[in-house]
Amino acid sequence: MAGSAWQAEAHVAIRLASLLDSAMDAIISVDESQHIVLYNRAAEKIFGWPAEQALGRPLALLLPERFRGAHAAAVRHFGQTGTTTRRMGGGPGSVIVGLRADGQEFPMEASISQIDTEEGKLYSVILRDVSERVQAQRELMAFASEASQAREQEKARIARELHDELAQSLTALKMDLHWLRGQRGRDPEAMDRKLQEMESLLDASAAATRRIAADLRPPVLDDLGLAAALQWLAQSFSQRAEVACELEMDEDLEVGEPHATAVFRIVQEALVNVRKHARAHRVRVRLDRDADALVLSVRDDGVGFATGAARRPESLGLLGLRERAHLLGGAVEVRSAPGAGTTVLVRLPDRAAH
Repeated sequence: MAGSAWQAEAHVAIRLASLLDSAMDAIISVDESQHIVLYNRAAEKIFGWPAEQALGRPLALLLPERFRGAHAAAVRHFGQTGTTTRRMGGGPGSVIVGLRADGQEFPMEASISQIDTEEGKLYSVILRDVSERVQAQRELMAFASEASQAREQEKARIARELHDELAQSLTALKMDLHWLRGQRGRDPEAMDRKLQEMESLLDASAAATRRIAADLRPPVLDDLGLAAALQWLAQSFSQRAEVACELEMDEDLEVGEPHATAVFRIVQEALVNVRKHARAHRVRVRLDRDADALVLSVRDDGVGFATGAARRPESLGLLGLRERAHLLGGAVEVRSAPGAGTTVLVRLPDRAAH
């Protein structure tokens, strides 16, 4: 019987060890002196210390020095509370900082439990490396902040145009009306000239209003479709920037909403970047269909830039492109090098494209 009991316990121990080593999360147990007594394979992978070098050493081995004292005190306090298990570091989603064997710090989620054994308390910690999640959260926050900044810049641009073109014109017209009121019957020829000037000013103001409105939402996009809207955009860009812009697109390619607006805005923002930064002589815009996706490219022959360099002024524009593509499950790739121009490649899943 004794032999059978021993074999059963050994079998259980082997199965437990196998389960611990197959776990995706790091599982580490320490004794009351906070020395490591259990260390699974996931812990080896996450921390970089092989089990034979970690077992028997203080848990502080796996923590940055500045956190070791506070962590040891927190574990001792947990042992005194009698609580069976709790999350380390605070509430849900909170992280603590771990230390790899190579000295690299990384964020991790952890929960701790305690049991009483014949040898004393045993603390077990389950750890998960959340570096990718934390990095994604940081990028998302930066993305949201910069996207908000880009929108505010666009609002400021529209406000400047309204002030510079419309508000000043309306002020001039008001002054002219006051002048006309004071000239009643005095100089008919001067009044005629003034009325002609006012008419020209009104025509210019109406044209500016149509242009600003078209920048916000071109009527041609709703009335004639994406192909005509992109052609209008290319021609308008060529006139304003004095840069040749060529559009390649099958006019029979039908694109529904919200993809049509997204493509139009992406091309619009890409051309703004070209005008501001590229110093290009020619731009080629191409829109095609590949299986169930729309494939857009905007290529210029400008000065280019190093994509891996520090953030550049055009980064906010590129951020807007990525934001629009991301909302539709798409992706943006930017290819560029100093002196080699820039190509913006966008792929938007669109099962309705045909």
